[in-house]
Amino acid sequence: MFPQRPQRRLNAQAAAEFATTFGDCFSTNAAVREQHGTDESPYPVCMPDAVVFAQCTEDVVRAVRLCQRWNVPLVPFGVGSSMEGHILPIEGGVTLDLSRMNRIVAVNAEDFTVTVQPGVRRQQLNEEIRHTGLFFPIDPGADASIGGMASTRASGTNAVRYGTMRENVVSLKVVTADGDVVRTSSRARKSSAGYDLTRLFVGSEGTLGIIVEVTVRVYPLPEALSAAVCNFSSLQDAVTSVIEIMQAGVPVARVEFMDDRAVRAVNRYSQMSLRETPLLLFEFHGSPSAVAEHAQLAQEITRGNGGMDFEWAEQPEERTRLWTARHKGYFAGLQMRPGARSVSTDVCVPISRLADCVAETVSDLEAMPFPFKVVGHVGDGNFHVQMLLDANSQSEWDQSEAVNRRLVLRAIQMDGTCTGEHGVGIHKMEFLKEEHGEEALTLMRKIKHALDPGNIFNPGKIVSWD
Repeated sequence: MFPQRPQRRLNAQAAAEFATTFGDCFSTNAAVREQHGTDESPYPVCMPDAVVFAQCTEDVVRAVRLCQRWNVPLVPFGVGSSMEGHILPIEGGVTLDLSRMNRIVAVNAEDFTVTVQPGVRRQQLNEEIRHTGLFFPIDPGADASIGGMASTRASGTNAVRYGTMRENVVSLKVVTADGDVVRTSSRARKSSAGYDLTRLFVGSEGTLGIIVEVTVRVYPLPEALSAAVCNFSSLQDAVTSVIEIMQAGVPVARVEFMDDRAVRAVNRYSQMSLRETPLLLFEFHGSPSAVAEHAQLAQEITRGNGGMDFEWAEQPEERTRLWTARHKGYFAGLQMRPGARSVSTDVCVPISRLADCVAETVSDLEAMPFPFKVVGHVGDGNFHVQMLLDANSQSEWDQSEAVNRRLVLRAIQMDGTCTGEHGVGIHKMEFLKEEHGEEALTLMRKIKHALDPGNIFNPGKIVSWD
């Protein structure tokens, strides 16, 4: 299933030096290695030769220098929630677990920034800054690490209002291939000083350097929140409603789409009683009067497109239950076919093409022998497909890969992208040429060669070395 890659294994002499350097923070235990060779992608377990548990920036520097000395790959690991094989050490080597680097370094509430180590998780960050009246809005669903979210340029349900990690990472500290620690920018709101190194490393998936500190933007907790569900008889009506809501300038905080299959799965998994038709989940943030005004306008627009009346979830526990059910949609999907192999993929298109792209994709999927569901961050044109395959069927795997390829090419032909938030990893590498062209791919490769001349950092991901 993996492409054939050269192997650079950790030999006994190198392992002895790692063990001397890191002591109990170095492990070759099979169970530990298996845990770090597994993510949420459909790929089989791919175990590293060893795992280093970094506890500080100096540990990362030492690990980088040892890997350079012994010419073995170094693959960063957060919590293992990636979907496209990002953390799998397909060329062997050492996995660098950053989960113990989980300290909040600085809270600058007056500047609306927080600086954290890469192992801090999203929910942990919000719990620890709640007393300041601020929150971090990027919400990919999984309780991912902030370093991993920066590495994959994650986004999620709040992106339509607050943007993605690209817009919300202010500065980074990165350990380079030389073992140097580089700060990519200051905390100033804007700068014209030099190359934008921050944006270079955000989304680089650990292929250019190891992130050891992240400064992110945070926002005031909204005075009022209101959530609502609106059902439709068709996908087209739902998407048309969102386009018109966006054109009307309604500042929706979240607007999520679920097809009828996804709704059924969520109802069964989370004991919900949502109406099982295509639906939109809305959330509005602001002052009480603004929330009421924006929700009223959104409801009028949805009614004009055949939407049913909003079903409100205004109490905190109701909102939490609703969004928790949405975030558990992946696990709900697994119950559609117990024991199946889950293959998830995502694309993003201009919102004007979203309905066409989803409709054509669903038509394609309906001809397949396996169950599936579709959900999406409809406000920014991003949607996800989850396919549940017989784990022992090569035929179903081949068919799912063909569906994925047609979906990606369809999105690119609509001036979209092969991935809106999952990232490239292994699974989407082949599509970068279609999306960006050979010239852009060559430029990416030159950047990789310049910043990581030994091809140590997470090799075999994003772009091929040759």
